[in-house]
Amino acid sequence: MSEMYHCKEGNSPLLVSMPHVGLEIPDGLKTDMTDVALSLEDTDWYVDRLYDFLEDMDVSVISAKYSRYVVDLNRGTDGKSLYPGQKVTELCPTTTFSGAPLYKDRKSPDEEMRVGTYWQPYHAKIQGELIRLKEKHGFARLWDAHSIRSHVPELFDGRLPDLNLGTGNGISASHVLTEKLDRIIQSSDYTTALNGRFKGGYITRHYGDPENNIDAVQLEISQVTYMDEAPDNAFRQDKADRLRPILKSLIETMMVE
Repeated sequence: MSEMYHCKEGNSPLLVSMPHVGLEIPDGLKTDMTDVALSLEDTDWYVDRLYDFLEDMDVSVISAKYSRYVVDLNRGTDGKSLYPGQKVTELCPTTTFSGAPLYKDRKSPDEEMRVGTYWQPYHAKIQGELIRLKEKHGFARLWDAHSIRSHVPELFDGRLPDLNLGTGNGISASHVLTEKLDRIIQSSDYTTALNGRFKGGYITRHYGDPENNIDAVQLEISQVTYMDEAPDNAFRQDKADRLRPILKSLIETMMVE
């Protein structure tokens, strides 16, 4: 484990990334943050627990230690919008998804410090793992695991589909692989979308390079499928047990060329 992230190295071609599961905020930042910020309401709650079956699979897993409110590991440092014309979150967020301020007196975060301290180590590890896995197998795969509340009016209208597969509109993964994954989720009882409101963030689009045998896919899961959403934020084992076989099938498909 790095001081900045958690990582398990496997020997299969697959790396699973969980950039928004972090729950820590450094003490030096807490004093400037609001009570709303410290509630971490926009966390990808329990995604690591939902994917607990990865412990028994020979895959690499990297997950965030620090909250997305410290720095969003799924945003680029160039400030380029992932969804032009739509509301998106910042590299160093200053508000919650619902627009509540994260900082007292609207203080601006030190973006340069946070990128160097928290963002760069995570991405250096992703890059290094993909290189290692490709050298070992001749190809590498990246699965970016996310979740979000089923209703976030500030980001999308209505209720989000349950399973949202994203490949950057087809640029980050081969069409053959994408079709295999899409068939799995389409055959489930869950509502689904392919390259809908969530097409894949910076991680998927930056590292996915199917022409050079690196495929990257994001799955955004509606949290109502495995937990009681806010204000309870309680993990639901019954719901998770129903969803996990679909997730495991997707992961197994990612592991095979």
